[in-house]
Formats: sequence, C-alpha cells, structure tokens
Amino acid sequence: MIRTWGKALLLLVLLTILAACGASSTTDAVVAAPTVVPTVAPTAAPAANKGDSVTAAGLRTFVIVPEQSKASYLVDEEFFAGALAKLGINAGKAKVVGSTQAIAGQLQLDLSNLAAALGDNSFTVQMNTLVTNQPPRDKWIREDGPKFNAHPVASFKATAIQGAPATYKDGEEVNFKLVGDLTVREQTKPATFDVKAKLVGDTLTGVATAQQLLLSDFGIDPPNFANTLTVADPFGIEVQFTAKEQK
Repeated sequence: MIRTWGKALLLLVLLTILAACGASSTTDAVVAAPTVVPTVAPTAAPAANKGDSVTAAGLRTFVIVPEQSKASYLVDEEFFAGALAKLGINAGKAKVVGSTQAIAGQLQLDLSNLAAALGDNSFTVQMNTLVTNQPPRDKWIREDGPKFNAHPVASFKATAIQGAPATYKDGEEVNFKLVGDLTVREQTKPATFDVKAKLVGDTLTGVATAQQLLLSDFGIDPPNFANTLTVADPFGIEVQFTAKEQK
C-alpha cells in the first residue's frame, strides 16, 4: 500500500512538473511571436470624371514662337502746334503703335471640340521693350509715365472661350473669343480678346485683339502736354502669333 501511494505521489509530481513546463513553453511562444500588423489596402484614387478625361485627352498645346510673333499696343494721340518744334511732328491726330517680340506663352485647346473646357491659355509681354516711331516716346513710357522699367511684365490668362465652333478642320480659319484677366503694372482687369486663328500641320497662326481698354484702369494717367500733345485714355492690344505644337 505504501509503495502504491508512493508511485501515485511520484506520478502526481511528474505531472505537475510537466504541466509547469508546458505553461512556460506556451508563455515563451506567445512572447516570442512577432506582432502582426494588419495590412490595410490602399485607398483607391477616385475615378476620373469621364468628361474631364475626354477633355484632357483632346487638349493640344501650342507654344508661341517669339521670333515669329509680335505684341502691340494701339492708342490715339493728337499733336498740337508746339509738337513741330519740340518733336518734329506736324499738328494733327495719329494712331500710335508700339510693338515688341518679347512675348511668351501658349494656347491649349481641344480642336475636336473648341467649346470644351480650356487648358492653359496665357501669355506675357515685356512692356519695357515696346518700340514706336519716336524714341523720345519710348524713353518716356519706360522711365516716366507708366514707368515700364519698374513694371516690365504684362500678362493675360484666359478663363473661358466663347463663340467657338463645335468642330474644326485642319487649314480652316476659325473665330472665337478668349475671356480672361489682363494684368498691367500689377493691376488686373477683365479683358476679352477676339481671336482669328488657323492650324496647318503643327503650326497655329493668328491674331488676337482686345479693344476699348483704358489706360486709367491700370494706373496710367493719359499724357497731356500743353500745346504739344494729348493721348486718349482708350487703347487696344494686338497680338500676332505663331505657335508650334508641343508634343
């Protein structure tokens, strides 16, 4: 009987030790196991609007070639008797044109649907490079008056297109309006350019004109020199452009 109880007691001790070892192994396994971070699938980008995709795909970009383009301002002047002695100009009215080829920018259009949303249609002009038929006038607009040496860059950025045909064929001349913002001397005003353009191959050529703008809207006082000349407040802009397609 004593031997039986002894065997039973020994068996119980062995079971207890084995249970303890098993618990220890389980604990170690839990501690040693690496932390598993659940993988979160990346959020899918929102699907592009079908119309936007079509518009973007149809856009073609034409970059202005300065050597083949010209930006001009047009303004009316009236010369009086004193202009002959001071400037060598006879009395009378004249249309003054100042031009430069220091122009940069681009037209970005969907020629399969000109009425579609615009891309980036904008240009800049270096105003202190404008030249007329009178060097004294050019010097005056750079250093006095408008002081274009201090405010050299004028810019236009289109925000909408109007009056464009629904379809276009290569080689046809097309007319439309570009509506946007004109900035001169850091002052921005709305402006509309009437555009006449034609595409042949990869070259877009045309003329864009804006009329009935006011010098005073851009902080320029129309010159008025007693007994010499006056300058009208209204003025116009003409841009003759050649632009090559950028692919």
